[in-house]
Amino acid sequence: MFLFSGFQNVEDRWAKAQGGAQVRKSVDSSIQVGVSGPTVWVKVEGKGSFLNSGNLKDFTREMLDRGYREFVVDLANCPMMDSTFMGTMASVALRLRDLGQGQVHVVHCGNRCQELLSGLRLDQIFDVRANGASPPECGELGRPSRIEPPVDRKREQIETMLEAHEALSEAAPENMLRFKDVLDFLRQDLHQSVPETLRLAPKRPHDSPPVG
Repeated sequence: MFLFSGFQNVEDRWAKAQGGAQVRKSVDSSIQVGVSGPTVWVKVEGKGSFLNSGNLKDFTREMLDRGYREFVVDLANCPMMDSTFMGTMASVALRLRDLGQGQVHVVHCGNRCQELLSGLRLDQIFDVRANGASPPECGELGRPSRIEPPVDRKREQIETMLEAHEALSEAAPENMLRFKDVLDFLRQDLHQSVPETLRLAPKRPHDSPPVG
């Protein structure tokens, strides 16, 4: 059994970053993860949202890099998801499609979540089921306990939201028009999150291009 260890609870980290218990109170969700044989399990407790999408993105990328190709997302205790969370899930399915193997299975998917997924045509890239097997023992997924400057946290969150909506647009052509304004806003916000000194600094041949 694989457990993501050495990580801090996602709600605690977000609440501290935002300055206290008021945010902590409004966030009633967590992500549980584990591995059973060749399959990675992700159990969503509460709402799947942009608040825990960054954790999910980092975890699934690491699992993909380790060679895992089967992912099961258990929504038994998830009443709803926002577009960032669904886009983060979609990015895993798209990566598997590019690799030519594996699949994202969504189990115990209630009517509301089914409507959300089908509304974005994600049922075309996920294996969605109203029932399914029970998950193995899972551990809570959080973020590394490293300390990040507020500007880095903001930029990281914007990047996660942007990548998620780009994945939604790639998954279904009609989503490109639906999220065009959102994508434009996030790209602009990402550009503005880069310190002005970095945006205006002259670029040397060996420099990486600025974000934005």
